[in-house]
Amino acid sequence: MPLQQGRYAFAGEATLAEGWTLERLTPPSRLFGANGLRTGPDGRIYVAQVSGSQISAIDPASGAIETISPKGGDIVAPDDLVFDPDGNLYATEITEGRVSVQAPNGRTRVVYGDMPCANPITFHQGRLFAGECRTGGRILELDLNGGAPRVLLQDVPMPNAMEVGPDGMLYIPIMGTNEIWRISLEGGTPEVVAADLGVPDAVKFDADGYLVSTQVASGQVLRIDPRSGERTVLATIAPGLDNLTFVEDRLFVSSISGQINEILGDGQVRSLVPDGFNWPLDLAMDDDGVLFVMDGPYSYTLRPGGTPQVAGMLFSPGNPGYARGVAAVGPGEIIVTTANGAVARFRPGQQESEELASGFDQLYGVALAPGGAVVFAELGTGRVLCVNAGTVEVLADGLCEPMGVAIDTDGSCLISESGAGRVVKIVRGGIETVLDGLQRPQGILLRDGLLYTVDVGAKAVIEYDMTSGARRTLASRLPVGAPAGVVPKFLGAIGEMSGPMGPFAGITAGADGTLFLSADAEGSVLALRRDR
Repeated sequence: MPLQQGRYAFAGEATLAEGWTLERLTPPSRLFGANGLRTGPDGRIYVAQVSGSQISAIDPASGAIETISPKGGDIVAPDDLVFDPDGNLYATEITEGRVSVQAPNGRTRVVYGDMPCANPITFHQGRLFAGECRTGGRILELDLNGGAPRVLLQDVPMPNAMEVGPDGMLYIPIMGTNEIWRISLEGGTPEVVAADLGVPDAVKFDADGYLVSTQVASGQVLRIDPRSGERTVLATIAPGLDNLTFVEDRLFVSSISGQINEILGDGQVRSLVPDGFNWPLDLAMDDDGVLFVMDGPYSYTLRPGGTPQVAGMLFSPGNPGYARGVAAVGPGEIIVTTANGAVARFRPGQQESEELASGFDQLYGVALAPGGAVVFAELGTGRVLCVNAGTVEVLADGLCEPMGVAIDTDGSCLISESGAGRVVKIVRGGIETVLDGLQRPQGILLRDGLLYTVDVGAKAVIEYDMTSGARRTLASRLPVGAPAGVVPKFLGAIGEMSGPMGPFAGITAGADGTLFLSADAEGSVLALRRDR
């Protein structure tokens, strides 16, 4: 089987206008993040990818990846998975609140569809157990034939990836209390096995009957004696660990960001799948030449020639949340929009954020206006708003999927109206069209009288001269948007952790005029430059 180098099947190179070059600042990502892990009957590692709506199988020897349930397929936002003895693959769909099963022949059906934040799942001696990763979550035994479930436990504070132990008890990491519990498969009162951890989000058992647990906040992999609670640190990787699996006696762990590592002896790790981006989303560059990359659960900084450095993640102190839109304020300071519907000022170096406004529906692009007002696009309501000194004002409404925001030198505001295939300017009494004939414009940028637009429908970057009206395509056949022939399913909210997780291919520029693009299809950051 040929080694799949990336998640985006793209033959050939981008087409560039004369005098322009294109460079990848980061390599393509091989996965759309990495969440639930499970060793399949064939010995491969099956990985659920929420943000990519995909399940893949990885050969632990060669690293070759095969797509098992594709983006745009029947299974949406899979977070965890398990096999039964017949090879049926059960997956929790966290944004859909349901559990589905894919048979070995590829046919899929819903097993149960009333599980908000469906996440942990395990199978034991013909019985299927699943849980809800939310405050007040439930642990259920599901009827394989579609009947009513049986409730083992309810009002659980964010249970996550669980497993039945050698003693026949169900072991559950409880993120909300920072503990691991166990409970009889018949229900009853839970018992605390271990406490004061690093926020456990998954447990499995090794061949000697010890619990092995990933810690999402501390980044540790722990081995815990279920009898005494005594623990040993097997490895420390980075915050954001998600799940684990054993392939015979080999231990592999996943990270939300997309890396999968094998845990060796003496705290050493070996990479099976290198780290990468879930998307990425919007971009902004500050006055010090630091590129900020928003990637949903993670925010990164990137200096050209360097590697991405984590600026914040969902479980780090001071993080504003699942970040999508971004604008640079000054050195080390940005304004972000979050999937939870908030606009926030974020200082990653100080690990602090300040909420400027909240309660909005699907926020996307953001920009700073003269005088310090923050302008942002609210896709869910079709509005463009600004917040200044705590006061929120509606600048425009009735737009069809507003996404990108840019401010001209005269203070006027331009918006990419993705659903209408155009860029508009907000004027007194309404809007006027600046650039039309586009397919799905997302990120936009104004610089030196030129408007740059990322059109994910055309997979192109368009340059438009605001004075002369001249228009040209700078780059096409770009790895942005969905792959050809794929219609992505809408990714809804994940309880309190994130609102709807829509894509956004951002664009920004450096001091020398270099354009930086989010290649969200392949999971890289691109630099588009004029020849000197």
